[in-house]
Amino acid sequence: MAHDPATVDHRADGRTPTSVETRSAARAGTRTSPWPRRLLVVGIVLAALNLRPAITGLGPLLEEVRDGLGMSGTVAGLLTSAPALCFAVFGSAAPRLARRFGPAAVVLAGMAAVTAGLALRPLAGGTGTFLAASVVALAGIAVSNVLMPVVVKRWFPDRIGPMTGLYSMALSLGTAAAAALTVPAARAMGDDWRLGLGLSALPAALAAVVWLPVVRGLRAAEPAPSAASTTAATDRAAEAPSTGGVAADGSAADGSGTAGRTSSLRITRSPTAWALGVFFGFQATAAYITMGWLPQIFRDAGVPASTAGLLLAVTMGLGIPLSFALPRIAARLRHQGPLAAGLAVCGLGGYAGLWFAPAEGAWAWTLLLGISNCAFPLVLTLIGMRARTGSGVAGLSAFAQGTGYLISIPGPLLVGTLHQHTGGWHAPLALMAVLMVAQLCAGLVAGRDRCVEDELRMRH
Repeated sequence: MAHDPATVDHRADGRTPTSVETRSAARAGTRTSPWPRRLLVVGIVLAALNLRPAITGLGPLLEEVRDGLGMSGTVAGLLTSAPALCFAVFGSAAPRLARRFGPAAVVLAGMAAVTAGLALRPLAGGTGTFLAASVVALAGIAVSNVLMPVVVKRWFPDRIGPMTGLYSMALSLGTAAAAALTVPAARAMGDDWRLGLGLSALPAALAAVVWLPVVRGLRAAEPAPSAASTTAATDRAAEAPSTGGVAADGSAADGSGTAGRTSSLRITRSPTAWALGVFFGFQATAAYITMGWLPQIFRDAGVPASTAGLLLAVTMGLGIPLSFALPRIAARLRHQGPLAAGLAVCGLGGYAGLWFAPAEGAWAWTLLLGISNCAFPLVLTLIGMRARTGSGVAGLSAFAQGTGYLISIPGPLLVGTLHQHTGGWHAPLALMAVLMVAQLCAGLVAGRDRCVEDELRMRH
């Protein structure tokens, strides 16, 4: 019997599903309309477009926001570090919410939170209200960040590479568009920073509107529980060792706890999970340093402010085509370590150029750093490939992103501190190079052909 790739979980070790699983999935596939999945693709793209504008749209207007709200430099520094902190704190709650309400419903709630936060932020009369509204938006982004790989794994198990590339490309597009268009939009509306920032709530609202029928359609298409599905779950649990083992879905074979609690507790015993978390953390550090400090590096080298902003937009925009192609390439490789190493080498080349000739070769260094920033779609692809099932991906995604964003918090602050105390960019660039070497090493380990479930079984 032919397997339906849209409904059957393809095992990374090549093992085919049981006959009960196959028949159940095939029957479900015959009853399911293709339109929920098609609308889901649109929803994924729209959600991805809204995962960064709350961050990159604020940077170009930060000076106007500080003046308008009387914001101190310390609070402004906290605001620039808030995304990584919120991603770590709120992202860790995403798997629990997904188990209770379903990943699609949580993404819908995330888009609603982004809309509310971005709409309320321009209405803030003081710093506290502005920070609170920003946290609401960042919380919605955090849970959606974690659950995007889960959504792809669950509904597109045979298209992990292309779908990851699609939403990574959309994410890069939203990032670059916000950086490039927020200031012109504010100027077009009478140099009003509030209206300029408020416009970013509109695409978030559109995403929420699209995800509402997506959730309803997926729930309607979900097959009802049956004896066959119960038998399949029993078969999977039986594959784990009899004492404290982990089944293919990440659940405990001894029945000592729920799947989610066991997975969240034991994921810390996986070397691959730690490698992914460290790799995620260092690539996020490099990305936030680039977004926060690259224009200033160019301006201090004599590059005009408008050109410096354009260079940043190009760096972010370069990820649009590369984010689509890179996951497709990664999904076809057995070992993705060489890809991680190549991206890190590009980053080191960009830093070297900024050290020796920041203004003369500005466009070349921009291109190299844009390529290096594509470590983000690579690590998202690896998260989808390093676990066998949706629950495994959820736990791994939450752990890798939560750990990674915690690691990334001090990087931009350290760069700013070094620049302030040395009066130049050589010391910050040296730090950035050391962090990039660490990213290269972690990427080589994370790129190995391993699954966290296998590592957890071996430890029992």
